[in-house]
Amino acid sequence: MRLTRRTLLAAPALLLAVPRARAATVTDASGRALEIPATVTRVFPAGPPAAILLYTLAPELLLGWPRANRVEECAFLLPDICARPEVGRLTGRGNTASLEAVLALKPDLILDVGSTAPTFASLAARVQDQTKIPYALLDGRLDAAAATYRLLGALTHRDAEPLAAYAEQTLVTMHARVNRIPEEERPRVYYARGPRGLETGLGGSINVETLEFLGARNVAAEQKGGLAVVSIEQVLAWNPQVIITIDRDFAANVGSDPQWATVKAVRRGRVHLSPKLPFGWVDFPPSVNRLIGLWWLAKILYPEHFPEDLRELTRDFYAKFYHVTPSDADIDRVLAGRD
Repeated sequence: MRLTRRTLLAAPALLLAVPRARAATVTDASGRALEIPATVTRVFPAGPPAAILLYTLAPELLLGWPRANRVEECAFLLPDICARPEVGRLTGRGNTASLEAVLALKPDLILDVGSTAPTFASLAARVQDQTKIPYALLDGRLDAAAATYRLLGALTHRDAEPLAAYAEQTLVTMHARVNRIPEEERPRVYYARGPRGLETGLGGSINVETLEFLGARNVAAEQKGGLAVVSIEQVLAWNPQVIITIDRDFAANVGSDPQWATVKAVRRGRVHLSPKLPFGWVDFPPSVNRLIGLWWLAKILYPEHFPEDLRELTRDFYAKFYHVTPSDADIDRVLAGRD
């Protein structure tokens, strides 16, 4: 892999631009008005989606990662940024960062990306009140990706328009093509998580947002919620035509598992292992990494409607968003779903 010219030139240019920025009041996605300092050089990510979003726009601002990255993940990211320390998380499952630890890092901004529901807005307001550090809550939904980038640009005094435009065009293209696909051509899909494949995303879950955005019929959609554990009997009753999984062991073993033998997707060889380096393409975690996942899923679900070269799409996305251009061998590794 090689670093892109954009990456090498961006950091000095951005640093030169910072002194010209003025302190401003910016309203985040929850409607809270924040006083943003004129110079933003240190940002604490409240969770993985925020860390990924910030890395794609302004990697030099990232204080650290909610969890330390693995060597295989760092192969697809800027080495010095990927190696930044584990700082824990303030939101989501398993909060691990104390306010004292956050204060010790002296961030100019705390960034959170995900739900803007009152519960999360209240958390943001409470942390901001206790730390006196502006805490911005941004919308993590796919269809808000362009607006989220533009808001992040305002918060950090960076030009987010190239990434915002990419997100916008991707979503517009997907929406237009999927709308032309008849209902009967939209497959019934099961999203399988875990080594047994029995954890899935219910209707409206952010974990299956990419599938639902593409018009796939999530077999678990009748019940609304987040992630849920289901029985093999329930999967057999649903009898999905396509299975999407993020678990390599499940993908490798399901074809020889007698319990799954009668499922249509298994019989027809339509079990697809999602790419996950450096971040998952479906939901792991649910951030802007899912934009390239939309292309992968669309080509699986509707190959006749999405003739684009996935390898070139991958190369372009990684260069633009991860600031590293993968080689052909790297792309092979990614598309194989390697951990």
